[in-house]
Amino acid sequence: MRMFRNAVVGCFVAGLAFAPQSQAQQAKWAPAKCDIKPGHFLVNSGLLYLKSATETRFDDQKQKDLRDARGVLTQALTTGNQEKNPAAWYYFGRYYLMAGDLPGADSAFTRAEALKPECKEDIGIWRRDAWRVTLNAGIAAWQANNTDSATASFRRANSIFQAEPQGFKYLGSLLYNAGQIDSAAFYFRRAADIAAKDPKFAEDRRDALFNLGRVHHSQRRWAEAEATYREYLTIVPNDAEILASLGSVLSQTGQKDSAFALYRRIIAKGDSLGAMTLFRTGVEIFQGVPQPPDTAAPGGTCRAEARTNRLTPARMRARCDSVTKAIMRDYDAAANGSYKLAAQAFEGGVKLNPYYRDGLFNLVNTYLQLNDSAAMLPVAQRLVRADPMNRMSLRLLAFSHQRVGHIDSTLHYLRMADSTLTTDITVSEFGPQEQSAELKGIATNLRSRPNTPFKLVFDFLNTKGEVVATQAADIPAIAGQETFQFELKATVAGIAAWRYHKE
Repeated sequence: MRMFRNAVVGCFVAGLAFAPQSQAQQAKWAPAKCDIKPGHFLVNSGLLYLKSATETRFDDQKQKDLRDARGVLTQALTTGNQEKNPAAWYYFGRYYLMAGDLPGADSAFTRAEALKPECKEDIGIWRRDAWRVTLNAGIAAWQANNTDSATASFRRANSIFQAEPQGFKYLGSLLYNAGQIDSAAFYFRRAADIAAKDPKFAEDRRDALFNLGRVHHSQRRWAEAEATYREYLTIVPNDAEILASLGSVLSQTGQKDSAFALYRRIIAKGDSLGAMTLFRTGVEIFQGVPQPPDTAAPGGTCRAEARTNRLTPARMRARCDSVTKAIMRDYDAAANGSYKLAAQAFEGGVKLNPYYRDGLFNLVNTYLQLNDSAAMLPVAQRLVRADPMNRMSLRLLAFSHQRVGHIDSTLHYLRMADSTLTTDITVSEFGPQEQSAELKGIATNLRSRPNTPFKLVFDFLNTKGEVVATQAADIPAIAGQETFQFELKATVAGIAAWRYHKE
């Protein structure tokens, strides 16, 4: 299952980055845009202190004016008996904005709006303005990898304005990455619900539902995952990735026929959906196969009943072995059906991108589960041609030769994987884009002594297997049992796969 549609932001909130300061920070006083009169000398004094704090050039004078504004407004709401005066709460909200206390501003503005509904639009402008500045501060902190500051900013932004979903969506992503799964799910749900109220937030709603479904799926909350995926599909009915994920959930909850119908629907449209969609679908099907059943309990029950009925050991064994064998037979039949469907998905993906290493690896593993020796060997050979220094790839090729009775080749590749291979190469990330591709890998020294430095030459391939770019990674001497990470980037269009060799 692919996790996760990250809300990594490459720019500030659209249309909002042109005014770096909020109205509360600007040097010109902005009068209320609704008919709200102070109505009391203390409230009017608070207004004047706020105006002075806005327009002064001196910070010490600004801080004094803010303290004075707070003092007279507090006095108005207590000894001045102005708690029913909307202007007192309105200007307290303005004070809190200037003081940077957004939860306080939210509380004051809420009271003011309840007392003076005509000011809803004006208050909404102040709320959104403060939200915009704080949200962009959170985005900047996130881009700088200051996730604690980003989280705090998004929380503050959400406290003052809840009519747009971005702050909740971003906060959900940060909390998920921090391991706070339940909180992440809560904020993704909030984001989706807010976005559902306005079509202009359709993309935010899709992202929030996508991530919420993934969170529920990863936590094995099948009912919630199914409901969220179905809600997502009301917006994007033909999203093959979510259809495959829904199929996985249905499979886990015993709705096998419905799950297979979804999988077949995706595979039938495979040529138009692309190789990666088919590969992901294959993974969903493969991972959706349940664990083998525990036959110990029914076997034990059968033996207990047999002893009660005084059956002979031979008859007891015959009866109870048939019970456990029947359970496993039913399981194997169901599992093989899933693996065959997974193989179809992987085969479709490999047809479109014949050199994609992970697709080949998954297809070999699926054939292994199906005991399809004839199909397994040529795919495993192609896998090792692309990934010749990976222990898992080499072992799969050894198993493939073993299945068809090639004893010498089996021993050769097992020896390579377990004895002669000194450095294991694992490509941990591969991200092809339209005009480039990034690759990250890990070299692991399998010996107790440092390895000899060497060079890995990566060929980046298109779907036809043609080399469109070549990059090299220098692997230094690595201490025994230690690792070295490397990264490569090729800037050229059409990259779909990779292969490497050692120099």
